Amino acid sequence: MGLASTLNTSLNGLSLNETAIDVLGNNIANAGTNGFKSGNVLFTTQLSRTLSVGSRPTGRLGGTNPRQTGLGATVSAIQKDFTQGSVSNSTSPSDLAIQGDGLFILGGTAGNVYARNGNFTLNSQNLLVNAQGLRVQGYGVTDSFELVTTGLTDLRIPLGELSVAERTQNIVMSGALMPTGERGTQGSQHLSEVLYAAPGAVAGTEADATTLLSSLYNAAGDQLFPGTPTLSFAPRVGGRTLEANTAVVGTDVTTLGDLAAFLDETIGIHSGGTVPIDGAATTQPGVTISGGQIVVVGNAGTVNDISLTTGDLTSNGVATPLLFTKANAANGESAVTDFVVYDSLGSAVKVKMSSTLESVTPATTTFRWFINSFDDSDSDTALATGTITFDSVGRVIDGGTGEFALTLDNTAAISPMVVTMDLSHISGISSEAAGSALSLRSQDGSDPGTLVNFLIEESGIINGVFDNGVIRTLGQVALARFANNQGLIEAGSGTFTEGVNSGPPFITTPGNFGAGTMRSGAIELSNTDIGKNLIDLIIASTNYRGNARVISSVQQLVDELLVLGR
Repeated sequence: MGLASTLNTSLNGLSLNETAIDVLGNNIANAGTNGFKSGNVLFTTQLSRTLSVGSRPTGRLGGTNPRQTGLGATVSAIQKDFTQGSVSNSTSPSDLAIQGDGLFILGGTAGNVYARNGNFTLNSQNLLVNAQGLRVQGYGVTDSFELVTTGLTDLRIPLGELSVAERTQNIVMSGALMPTGERGTQGSQHLSEVLYAAPGAVAGTEADATTLLSSLYNAAGDQLFPGTPTLSFAPRVGGRTLEANTAVVGTDVTTLGDLAAFLDETIGIHSGGTVPIDGAATTQPGVTISGGQIVVVGNAGTVNDISLTTGDLTSNGVATPLLFTKANAANGESAVTDFVVYDSLGSAVKVKMSSTLESVTPATTTFRWFINSFDDSDSDTALATGTITFDSVGRVIDGGTGEFALTLDNTAAISPMVVTMDLSHISGISSEAAGSALSLRSQDGSDPGTLVNFLIEESGIINGVFDNGVIRTLGQVALARFANNQGLIEAGSGTFTEGVNSGPPFITTPGNFGAGTMRSGAIELSNTDIGKNLIDLIIASTNYRGNARVISSVQQLVDELLVLGR
């Protein structure tokens, strides 16, 4: 019984140490495997054979202790060491390391598995995958790049495929306006020849706003707009020829009042509201009909000075015999600049901003600004006006912000397009030599751009970088936590599946609930301690040889017993 028990115990010892050597060998073999978690074998004694339970002390004799012989050991557990491995930098932004207790969620044909190895790449479908093609799971985004956290999905980074544009919503203007220039008191004033509602220039037949264009004549008796011609108007403002605006007689314009509005909107004259009365014309700026004449009064400022010559207004491509006389020129220190903003489709929209010195007090200087755009889809190119006031050292003290809206009904872009202006960076100090100047300092819009790169934040947010400078959220990497990581089942290739004792996965995002943060461009290395494992391997090998020696000794004793029995 004794030798048989010893033999069984030693054979069991061989098996135990073989298991330990297997685990240690696997640890050492995977010392270079990214994200590998080393194992550790735990032994425990088996039930002992009790020869005597011992006895209590008596009055004359002392007690005796139990007498037991051990029956060897057994494997109580093979545990995984889920402590953090060293993190090494890599050159790929798709490589990820978790600094915490979470695990990556990988989708496959048989369901989700979990891993610590974050060595990921993009496949031919631009899906984020590991070396075995398992797809990294996370939260996707809507068409407007808003995260959808209602369910996990494959993470896709469509480099070279996705294009976006950024609608301009905010601009910052800069420049310097000269406070000592001439104050703008009047705009340019033009008077047409007297027009008539019938040929012959008969007194009492002067045209008014209700006169039909088909019945409009000049003093020479010429019918100005016979039939239904297409009108084209391209005046000069501030020395610049404006883009031609067109209208069809009988459809877009019918009366002389309609023609006046057409001229007003094309020139882009600002009137009403806080716009001051013109000092020379003593009326609001604009285009009106008075005494049979078309009266054009522009805005103050030399950059707003209007020039009307024969040929500016054409009818079916032929110059209209409509003569204007310039009564006054616009005055006032002023500046002008052209810039572009971008609609939601990334199309450039041209905008003009001008400013004119409006008033001066002992402590302040006020300039009036005007915003015009010929890309606005309605007929009026004048969009907005306002004032900006500077103190005695040229700092903005009022009117530091402004706003204008563009109507873009001719495209599928968002309309109206409202743009907020920051005017606080404009200075109220400039020399006479430098004069006044305005410029666009910055804006938040851009033309269409293609996805060329991506960055992954500590929170797992994937930011797509487009070649137009726009950055958009493309998704978020999700992580899983388990109540008992030791209950996970290894599934090969550094992955684990949910076990009966691991508990269900708790899905979260990096930085929450102890899952840890994400580090992009880094890889978690194996947590195998080579030195410790080699020492443990020597101990296990020695134990193995010791058990083998016991078996050899038992064999010798059995042989001797057999000899005695002959």
